[in-house]
Formats: sequence, C-alpha cells, structure tokens
Amino acid sequence: MKSAHVDQNTCIGCGLCVQLCPKVFEIQDDGKSKAVNPTGDDEAVVQSAIDACPVTAISWK
Repeated sequence: MKSAHVDQNTCIGCGLCVQLCPKVFEIQDDGKSKAVNPTGDDEAVVQSAIDACPVTAISWK
C-alpha cells in the first residue's frame, strides 16, 4: 500500500491538504503539514491532496 509523505523543506503550510484529507494530514506546531496517518484514507482522496498542493510538497512513498 502506498503512503503519503510531505516534504518539510517544500511545504508552505497552506493547509489545503488538511482541508481535503483531514484523516491523513495535520498542520504541526511549526506551521507545516505532516502526514500523521499516511494510509488513513482512500488513495483517491490522498491523490486529490497531492494534486492540489501548490508547491508539490506531497508525494507517494
């Protein structure tokens, strides 16, 4: 099974991934997103967050 990964060096903390896929992503104390439950939702939902990321910080691992 694929799991989501957020590149912390690229993430700008816009929160779009959290809005689209809150079961997988959370904004951390540093203001950046993290995949806290990388396999926690349907792959299509996670893919929508990957596609929506304005800085392409999210990928599959």
